[in-house]
Amino acid sequence: MAVQRTLAIIKPNAVERALVGAIVGRIQEAGLRILALRMMRLTPAQARTFYDVHRDRPFFEPLVAFMTSGPVVVLALEGEDAIRRWRELMGATDPAQAAPGTLRALYGEDVRRNAVHGSDGPETADRELSFFFPACDLA
Repeated sequence: MAVQRTLAIIKPNAVERALVGAIVGRIQEAGLRILALRMMRLTPAQARTFYDVHRDRPFFEPLVAFMTSGPVVVLALEGEDAIRRWRELMGATDPAQAAPGTLRALYGEDVRRNAVHGSDGPETADRELSFFFPACDLA
């Protein structure tokens, strides 16, 4: 399997509930390497740009409002088959449908406030990583 890089975001509801350490611990226990980590507060413009793919969907503005409601932690992860492995650790988008023990099952509140985000494929990972981390941060 190929070594991949992917983006992870710990969303505002998980940061507010002091779950950053628990989530980072699970990432490391899963054998994913953290290349970079930063806490930040997204501006509305940044959130709109990042989630532009959803611009025409009815949940776009509520998503922007949620993602700008408090700080997030963004991480660049690396490992063999990292995209799939991170997505499995996250669980289904809807916490009610996420497998037991996954991050969203444990910490998600609903489909929007689901604690974590992850890239869904290699092209998305490249775009999302470059949005938050200059190439020099990921050397």
